[in-house]
Amino acid sequence: MSELRLFYQENGRLKISKTLDTLKKVDKKDLIWIDLNDVPDAIETELEQFLKIYIQEDEEIEEIEMSSRFMQTDDSVVVNTSFILDNYTLEPVSFIIKNGILVSVRDVELKSFNETVKKIYANTRQFPTGYHVLVTLLETRVEYDADLIEEVTDEITSLSKTLNTEDDLDEDILIRIKDLQEKVMVIRQNVMDKQRVVSNLMKCSLIPGELMLRLTMVIKDINSLFEYIRFGFDRLDYLQDTFLGLVNLQQNKIIKIFTVVSVIFMPPTLVASMYGMNFKFMPELNWEYGYPFSICLMILFSTAVLIYFRRKKWL
Repeated sequence: MSELRLFYQENGRLKISKTLDTLKKVDKKDLIWIDLNDVPDAIETELEQFLKIYIQEDEEIEEIEMSSRFMQTDDSVVVNTSFILDNYTLEPVSFIIKNGILVSVRDVELKSFNETVKKIYANTRQFPTGYHVLVTLLETRVEYDADLIEEVTDEITSLSKTLNTEDDLDEDILIRIKDLQEKVMVIRQNVMDKQRVVSNLMKCSLIPGELMLRLTMVIKDINSLFEYIRFGFDRLDYLQDTFLGLVNLQQNKIIKIFTVVSVIFMPPTLVASMYGMNFKFMPELNWEYGYPFSICLMILFSTAVLIYFRRKKWL
């Protein structure tokens, strides 16, 4: 849904407008944040002319080179990053700060943006510039990343409890493990991106000094998330090895059954082969009890093999 939100201060109170006409009525020093959510190109062009900035195209925002992810000039900062969605896909977002005014460019609704708006309304005085809004957005996003990691961890724990014996084996389990691995990789990619952004902001000369402590705390939170992500990877690897180990046990048992059955029937097959030969002179050929004798011989040999296997604890 296309939406424009313009945040500015008026007599110490936060105001919000959804039209660019407000720019003509508000002093630039009172502007804090302009949020562009899938707006038409005409609005972006008008805003570029008013603030003397350049809003990148989607292809430029999605570039992975470091020179494209963070840029600083004498009076502006451009940050291109990505925010993870509920379906574990990454959505590119661009931030432009010039003269303390933050411009955010995105194409979808993001929970971290709405949560940041609530924080601004709750304590407007703590957001004198767009830099403060950007740092709060990053803090909120990291909090949501932590929630996602916790959610995936719960899924891993739930899956682990279902995998106890060979009877629990199902190809769906392996698919779930693969899906969880992909989720963890997406989260890791997202967290790494935030780490790069925050590290560059800490080296930026335009960032107010009062925000350095908060950025430092964000870096520490990100580093702690990496530990949980690594733990998630290790648990999934363990689950995958456990699944494959149980599959091997199941296959070995099946092969063992076939082997035992084959060995049991080998002596009767030998007896049947011997008495099935068509030689003219065979002692038991005309014997009245030849047939019962051969049957008993087969049963005797098979029983002997079973007893032997039992004693060896192969059965």
